[in-house]
Amino acid sequence: MSIRSAIASLFRKRHSTVDVATAKALLSRGATLIDVRTAAEWRAGHAPQAKHIPLDRIPVSGPRIRKDRPVVVMCHSGGRSAAAARIIAEQGYEIYSLRGGITAWERAGEPVH
Repeated sequence: MSIRSAIASLFRKRHSTVDVATAKALLSRGATLIDVRTAAEWRAGHAPQAKHIPLDRIPVSGPRIRKDRPVVVMCHSGGRSAAAARIIAEQGYEIYSLRGGITAWERAGEPVH
């Protein structure tokens, strides 16, 4: 591997950012949805099928996340889910960050409990 390709691989994004429709399609095929918001945000409303793992717990929660299926991560607007996706991707998962977070989810008419 050349030095140039080694450096490029360090900065390569290892996860994809998806819209709500793509996230729903992934979920319908068995993907896991993880909400990385705080406990207070979670209690205020979350996607019914989501699992709650706050962002600060992501590095130690790998064993709780199944590796045999894709993972979609959501937060309020997309920033924390992108950070979580980077951490999870390093552990070898097929990972997606939901663009726009729970805000986009609700705007798309998806249920929140």
